[in-house]
Amino acid sequence: MNEGMLSVDDPDHPLYTMAQVTEALGVTAPVLRRWERAGLVRPERTAGGQRRYSRREIEKLQHVAQLAGEGMTASGIRRVLDLEQRIDELEDRLASRDAERPQDAERPGDRPAGEEG
Repeated sequence: MNEGMLSVDDPDHPLYTMAQVTEALGVTAPVLRRWERAGLVRPERTAGGQRRYSRREIEKLQHVAQLAGEGMTASGIRRVLDLEQRIDELEDRLASRDAERPQDAERPGDRPAGEEG
Protein backbone atom coordinates (compact mmCIF):
# COMPACT_ATOMS: atom_id res chain seq x y z
CA MET A 1 0.00 0.00 0.00
CA ASN A 2 1.25 3.49 -0.82
CA GLU A 3 2.48 5.63 2.04
CA GLY A 4 -0.28 7.96 3.16
CA MET A 5 -2.97 5.86 1.52
CA LEU A 6 -5.80 4.64 3.72
CA SER A 7 -6.57 0.93 3.56
CA VAL A 8 -10.08 1.77 2.33
CA ASP A 9 -8.48 3.54 -0.66
CA ASP A 10 -6.35 0.53 -1.59
CA PRO A 11 -8.16 -1.68 -4.14
CA ASP A 12 -6.10 -4.69 -3.01
CA HIS A 13 -6.78 -4.37 0.71
CA PRO A 14 -9.06 -7.20 1.94
CA LEU A 15 -11.95 -5.36 3.59
CA TYR A 16 -15.09 -7.25 2.65
CA THR A 17 -16.56 -10.33 4.31
CA MET A 18 -18.08 -13.25 2.47
CA ALA A 19 -21.57 -12.10 3.52
CA GLN A 20 -20.95 -8.65 2.04
CA VAL A 21 -19.66 -10.15 -1.21
CA THR A 22 -22.52 -12.63 -1.59
CA GLU A 23 -25.00 -9.80 -1.08
CA ALA A 24 -23.23 -7.49 -3.52
CA LEU A 25 -22.94 -10.16 -6.23
CA GLY A 26 -26.21 -11.96 -5.64
CA VAL A 27 -24.54 -15.36 -5.25
CA THR A 28 -24.49 -17.82 -2.36
CA ALA A 29 -21.59 -18.59 -0.03
CA PRO A 30 -21.25 -22.15 -1.43
CA VAL A 31 -20.80 -20.63 -4.91
CA LEU A 32 -17.99 -18.37 -3.64
CA ARG A 33 -16.34 -21.33 -1.90
CA ARG A 34 -16.62 -23.40 -5.11
CA TRP A 35 -15.01 -20.60 -7.13
CA GLU A 36 -12.26 -20.42 -4.52
CA ARG A 37 -11.64 -24.19 -4.73
CA ALA A 38 -11.50 -23.86 -8.54
CA GLY A 39 -8.75 -21.24 -8.16
CA LEU A 40 -10.80 -18.37 -9.58
CA VAL A 41 -10.26 -16.21 -6.50
CA ARG A 42 -7.95 -16.31 -3.48
CA PRO A 43 -9.34 -14.23 -0.62
CA GLU A 44 -7.14 -13.30 2.30
CA ARG A 45 -7.85 -14.92 5.66
CA THR A 46 -8.09 -13.27 9.06
CA ALA A 47 -6.28 -14.75 12.05
CA GLY A 48 -9.57 -16.52 12.81
CA GLY A 49 -9.73 -18.00 9.30
CA GLN A 50 -12.52 -15.82 7.91
CA ARG A 51 -12.32 -14.83 4.27
CA ARG A 52 -11.76 -11.19 3.34
CA TYR A 53 -12.09 -9.88 -0.22
CA SER A 54 -10.60 -6.77 -1.80
CA ARG A 55 -12.37 -4.48 -4.25
CA ARG A 56 -10.17 -5.86 -7.02
CA GLU A 57 -11.24 -9.42 -6.14
CA ILE A 58 -14.89 -8.36 -6.09
CA GLU A 59 -14.50 -6.87 -9.59
CA LYS A 60 -12.96 -10.14 -10.73
CA LEU A 61 -15.82 -12.07 -9.12
CA GLN A 62 -18.33 -9.89 -10.97
CA HIS A 63 -16.68 -11.00 -14.20
CA VAL A 64 -16.65 -14.62 -13.01
CA ALA A 65 -20.36 -14.40 -12.16
CA GLN A 66 -21.10 -12.96 -15.62
CA LEU A 67 -19.21 -15.78 -17.35
CA ALA A 68 -20.88 -18.39 -15.14
CA GLY A 69 -24.24 -16.83 -15.97
CA GLU A 70 -23.45 -17.34 -19.65
CA GLY A 71 -23.02 -21.05 -18.97
CA MET A 72 -19.25 -21.36 -18.67
CA THR A 73 -17.77 -23.98 -16.38
CA ALA A 74 -15.21 -23.09 -13.70
CA SER A 75 -12.38 -24.54 -15.81
CA GLY A 76 -13.55 -22.51 -18.82
CA ILE A 77 -13.71 -19.37 -16.70
CA ARG A 78 -10.21 -20.02 -15.35
CA ARG A 79 -8.93 -20.36 -18.93
CA VAL A 80 -10.62 -17.09 -19.97
CA LEU A 81 -9.11 -15.27 -16.96
CA ASP A 82 -5.66 -16.69 -17.72
CA LEU A 83 -5.90 -15.59 -21.36
CA GLU A 84 -7.14 -12.12 -20.39
CA GLN A 85 -4.20 -11.75 -18.00
CA ARG A 86 -1.80 -12.87 -20.72
CA ILE A 87 -3.28 -10.33 -23.15
CA ASP A 88 -2.88 -7.56 -20.56
CA GLU A 89 0.77 -8.53 -20.01
CA LEU A 90 1.51 -8.57 -23.74
CA GLU A 91 -0.20 -5.20 -24.25
CA ASP A 92 1.91 -3.75 -21.42
CA ARG A 93 5.09 -5.12 -23.03
CA LEU A 94 4.15 -3.66 -26.40
CA ALA A 95 3.32 -0.29 -24.86
CA SER A 96 6.65 -0.13 -23.01
CA ARG A 97 8.53 -1.20 -26.15
CA ASP A 98 6.74 1.45 -28.20
CA ALA A 99 7.50 4.08 -25.54
CA GLU A 100 11.22 3.26 -25.76
CA ARG A 101 11.29 3.52 -29.56
CA PRO A 102 12.21 6.96 -30.92
CA GLN A 103 9.16 8.53 -32.55
CA ASP A 104 11.10 10.07 -35.46
CA ALA A 105 13.05 6.95 -36.39
CA GLU A 106 12.30 5.78 -39.91
CA ARG A 107 11.31 2.15 -39.99
CA PRO A 108 12.61 -0.17 -42.72
CA GLY A 109 10.28 -0.05 -45.69
CA ASP A 110 8.89 3.40 -44.79
CA ARG A 111 9.61 5.62 -47.76
CA PRO A 112 7.94 8.71 -49.03
CA ALA A 113 5.44 8.11 -51.82
CA GLY A 114 7.08 7.90 -55.22
CA GLU A 115 10.53 6.87 -53.98
CA GLU A 116 11.87 3.45 -54.83
CA GLY A 117 14.72 1.66 -53.17
